[in-house]
Amino acid sequence: MSVNKVILVGNVGKDPEVRYFENDRAVANFPLATTERGFTTSSGQQIPERTEWHNLAVWGGLAKVVESYVKKGTQLYIEGKLRTRSWDDKDGNKRYTTEVIVENLQMLGRKSDNPSSTGQAANTGTSAAPQNQQPVSSPPQQSPTQYSNNDSNEGSPEEDDLPF
Repeated sequence: MSVNKVILVGNVGKDPEVRYFENDRAVANFPLATTERGFTTSSGQQIPERTEWHNLAVWGGLAKVVESYVKKGTQLYIEGKLRTRSWDDKDGNKRYTTEVIVENLQMLGRKSDNPSSTGQAANTGTSAAPQNQQPVSSPPQQSPTQYSNNDSNEGSPEEDDLPF
């Protein structure tokens, strides 16, 4: 038995790059920064803050959610798996990269903390709310919105009503 599971909470380092393929399949790529706080040991030694950068790849319908709502600075909770791939560069050298293939994504923080927030929910085609329903004002603290890729490679929100 083996396990390949990654859980990260961090901030998006730059706006996602989204590409579409012939069959309308999408992939979004972006870096995520996780930071361990610095501290002082009991002996007085200073341990500095340490930031790690992770390359993320998001496929299918989840990539379309990322394209619409995730921007530089957005705080995310990510679940996925590590994958290493290789290619030959233009000089014929073998190159490698390790990335996190995202399976689940939650946007963290409040609506006002999200740089992509415009004050209106986007129409993703998954909302079951009637079109003539009036918007309801949100409380200051929003619960995280979770998205995941299922077997059909379409992103599906855990809840039908998007809070942002």
